[in-house]
Amino acid sequence: MMQPPTAIQVPIGIKISTDIEYRAGNPNPYRARVRWTDPLDKTRRPSRSVMYATEDEAKGWLDRVAKAAGRGVSVERATSSLADYGDEVMDLALRGLELKTLDPYRAGWRLRVKPTVGHLQVAGITAGIADRALNTWIADGAGVSTLKNTIAVWVRIMEQAIRDDIIDVNPARLHGWQKLIKKAEDEEDDPRGLALRDWDVLNRLAEALVFASHDEYEGWGDIVRFGGGTGARIGEISGVRAGDIDTTTWLWRVCRQTTTAPGGLIDKGTKGKRSRLVPIIPELRPNVAWRISRVGNRPDARLFTGPRGGRVTTAILRDATHWDDVVQRLGLEYLRRHDLRHTALTWFADSGVPPHVLMRIAGHGQLTTTQRYLHPDLRSIQRAGDQLTHFITASRGLPGPKIEVEQIRQLAISA
Repeated sequence: MMQPPTAIQVPIGIKISTDIEYRAGNPNPYRARVRWTDPLDKTRRPSRSVMYATEDEAKGWLDRVAKAAGRGVSVERATSSLADYGDEVMDLALRGLELKTLDPYRAGWRLRVKPTVGHLQVAGITAGIADRALNTWIADGAGVSTLKNTIAVWVRIMEQAIRDDIIDVNPARLHGWQKLIKKAEDEEDDPRGLALRDWDVLNRLAEALVFASHDEYEGWGDIVRFGGGTGARIGEISGVRAGDIDTTTWLWRVCRQTTTAPGGLIDKGTKGKRSRLVPIIPELRPNVAWRISRVGNRPDARLFTGPRGGRVTTAILRDATHWDDVVQRLGLEYLRRHDLRHTALTWFADSGVPPHVLMRIAGHGQLTTTQRYLHPDLRSIQRAGDQLTHFITASRGLPGPKIEVEQIRQLAISA
């Protein structure tokens, strides 16, 4: 959805006209527009418009704006962005709360709600949008307390929008999110179960995501392969610069990540403030070398960007590639963007990388976190049986106490 245009002062209670125009070639091709006649200058016809992916979404927005205008709400207020509206009514929305509650509520608004959905119009936010925002926060690792405060402040802002006659129902009243948190925690306890089977599956996923994206942007596939081959977080992939990769040793010094902040996206130090080295495997080297040459070998140039050169986040990757639809079609409906990291770390573990080395590659603060990737697979269990058999066979005839089969039988009978 496009960001709303600059605010226009509109007299309350005027008659508005609406229309929908289809613009081919646009990822959101349905333009919904409201227009009205300026009561002070009859020759002027100001307007507001928003682009949507489907005609139903466009009609829904027009209906909500028309209803709000019919109740005496100005078009400016009815089409304001959530960020602008929330900042304007924050004091009203949080009235009656204890002082110790205000800071975590405001932090939830500033760090999660505004960066994720603040650009959307209040009247255009649906329950589906709220669900996707929640899933994004869970995927980013937000805990129960953090989510509780984030949802609570969003609910209060939308309740104020109901009182202002902008919307009829509160889409931010999310139910069952505690179960989603529990499911995410259970999955984190067994990250191996979320890993892709092999490189061919990862490559098919990357190609399918490119095909589903607007103009089939190849960069999305490169980002997915890079994540599945390095075990890096999406924010770290967005933060990598040409100078961070040594093409002689093919080692990447991970030292920054892209993350959300008030006012947009910023680059900052990695999680835990620790830099680390990650190997670049041969499957990734041709593309990395091409990207470094493409930016003229400038060490400060960002290697992975969106189609317009912007920073990438897990939410941007999801929306641009229609991730949820693609993984469903591939039979990978469980797969999240963060599972690319689980995939690479599981492959590293299965290839025999020692735990202390894998811990450094992953950037884990504790060995117990790394050990979750070391659960033996079926082949490892079979090899363990073979090794035990070999040991028993080799140890036969060596001096030492032995209990014969007949002794075992007699002991069982006497017991």
